[in-house]
Amino acid sequence: MDLNLEFSAGYHHRVLMARGLLRGAGRPPLMAGDDGPARACLVLDKGLATARPGFVEEVTGGLPELDWQRPPYLVPGGEPAKNDPSVLEDLLRHLHDAHLCRRSYVVAAGGGAVLDLVGLAAALTHRGVRLIRLSTTTLGQADSAVGVKNGVNRFGKKNFLGTFAPPWAVLCDPDWLTSLRDYDWRSGFSEAVKVALLKDPDLFETLDGQADALRERDLDRATPVLARSAELHTLHIVRGGDPFEWRTARPLDFGHWAAHKLEQMSGFRLGHGHAVAIGLAIDVTYSALAGLLSASQAERICGCLERLGFVLPHPLLSEPNPLLDGLEEFREHLGGPLTITLLRAPGEGFDATDIDPARMQDAIRQVAARASSACP
Repeated sequence: MDLNLEFSAGYHHRVLMARGLLRGAGRPPLMAGDDGPARACLVLDKGLATARPGFVEEVTGGLPELDWQRPPYLVPGGEPAKNDPSVLEDLLRHLHDAHLCRRSYVVAAGGGAVLDLVGLAAALTHRGVRLIRLSTTTLGQADSAVGVKNGVNRFGKKNFLGTFAPPWAVLCDPDWLTSLRDYDWRSGFSEAVKVALLKDPDLFETLDGQADALRERDLDRATPVLARSAELHTLHIVRGGDPFEWRTARPLDFGHWAAHKLEQMSGFRLGHGHAVAIGLAIDVTYSALAGLLSASQAERICGCLERLGFVLPHPLLSEPNPLLDGLEEFREHLGGPLTITLLRAPGEGFDATDIDPARMQDAIRQVAARASSACP
């Protein structure tokens, strides 16, 4: 026998964003309903549980189709959730003890790191339990929550262990963002800038024109920005032809080769959104030094990031050689030739495979030397 067969599997990607999402009557039903009430576990960020005391009741009351098993399970928020192997092991034990099956649901609530962790646990349990993500940060609502990746950090590397597993549904309520710290509020807007530079120049114009209001937490202006960012990320995943990243290019990871390395070098004390802002600044500066992007456009992009509240100079940029190791680690993640995204103009990103290390060092030094007026 010599078989070489092609097959495909269909997925539905449900992303809902609205203020008061679980408090309204208009939410479409999410559950299969094929075997009566479905068993479910709620897993949430400890910080979220403290910051929003009524959140658990909002979720359980807003998802009445689910048969909740055991009390809500709390996990640490931020990268510590992804760095400590015992957190994943204990969570898997909790899901085992709840006697979930493949038609059960794990409902994950919190920021991107918690959603990554819980998504991996759900994907490992019975080779895949249905996952519903409740995204409660700007970073999650703008980007990570609508993706199809789950993972944890190991061996000092970002997301070394993980799976591709599309969630059953993603629910985003901008009202959940009001309890964020200012640092965390700002985080998601770097991802919005990133996807705007790749796919929607009008969105970049909005971000640049409203940067001060967005930094000052104007929710009415932030909501459509986050919604458009989420839409652009989702459309790329479902229509871009490479949802599971089999190719050598990762356009949605524009600026991320440096961001991931900076997070690692900082011991994951530097938040992902802030690292992405620095990574974007480096790559648009490199694009300008290479004559691909005008110097005025590069400065405008960096200035927009600063007015959104990001501090672009960072002490780790004084070590350009260790940071440049991130290029090889980025390549190794996918294999094949090194491929990163660079920019010709807002809306004109392209895959680049020939990177000049000396010029990249110059770009890093220029970002390090900026006299930033951004918020700390």
